[in-house]
Amino acid sequence: MPGPNDGLQWISIFLEAQAAELGAATNTLLAYGRDLKDVLAWLDRRKITFATLTREQIEEYLIHCDAQGLSKSTRARRLSAIRQLYRFAFEEGWRADNPAIQIKGPGRDKRLPKTLDVVEVDRLLAAARDTGRSPADRLRNTCLMELLYATGMRVSELVALPVSAARGDPRMLLILGKGGKERMVPLSPPARAALTIWLGERDNAEEKATGKGAQPSRFLFPSRGKSGHLTRHRFYLLIKELAVAGGVSPAKVTPHTLRHAFATHLLANGADLRSIQTLLGHADVATTEIYTHVLDERLTELVMEHHPLARGRKPSDSDT
Repeated sequence: MPGPNDGLQWISIFLEAQAAELGAATNTLLAYGRDLKDVLAWLDRRKITFATLTREQIEEYLIHCDAQGLSKSTRARRLSAIRQLYRFAFEEGWRADNPAIQIKGPGRDKRLPKTLDVVEVDRLLAAARDTGRSPADRLRNTCLMELLYATGMRVSELVALPVSAARGDPRMLLILGKGGKERMVPLSPPARAALTIWLGERDNAEEKATGKGAQPSRFLFPSRGKSGHLTRHRFYLLIKELAVAGGVSPAKVTPHTLRHAFATHLLANGADLRSIQTLLGHADVATTEIYTHVLDERLTELVMEHHPLARGRKPSDSDT
């Protein structure tokens, strides 16, 4: 957690997470960085910090931007950067509240999260089984992807899973979410099978390593890096590799799109919003409601693509 007075560290950690977890494009990260540094400069002049900033002060900043003659789109983008920062800060437990959540901006179309259909997810899962430098890599990749799609975990939660959570062929997985909040998520049979196989491979490799003097790892997906586990950035690169191998557009695939697919597919098959909220670890069901809009949009696309009247064909007697 960054120090309350270290605004640059707030921005740096936030941008790193956007790159690793959401696959944000370089231009997007640069825009976020520029906008948040402008906010930070305004705060510094008033001896305010990100840790203490209030809703009223954010509104004052937006008035300041308007007085500078900034365009509607620029002001909307600045507010978006502030919202994203504070959503991240709230989920990470840096703030107990989100001062930007109820602020209305100058108006901009709400972007729906990108998601994947079932066929595309199946291709990614199949690619995981066949992609890797060694059999052990392929087993690990399969386990990673099966767990991600079966649980809707954030990638930060996935890569840092303790190996203790996987012991005993669990039907439910205990996940430590943002802000230190725990939740239980059920595992599908394919995910349990992949987990059991990978755990056996992992334990065999660790037994050999500890026999040579290495310290045992507490992580399910250990790594020799400083964190001790597979990093978010490495997993982001891996999922792009799997997209290419599976014939899915890499532009559509990030660790977060699997989380979106998990939620959207559950909703499409009859799950209620409250259950999905619990499984995703959302603090507010309003965050989960975005998936109803995703589903509505996909259903509309389906009708427009396949319904005969949408294509301009008149119904014949055989249609009735």
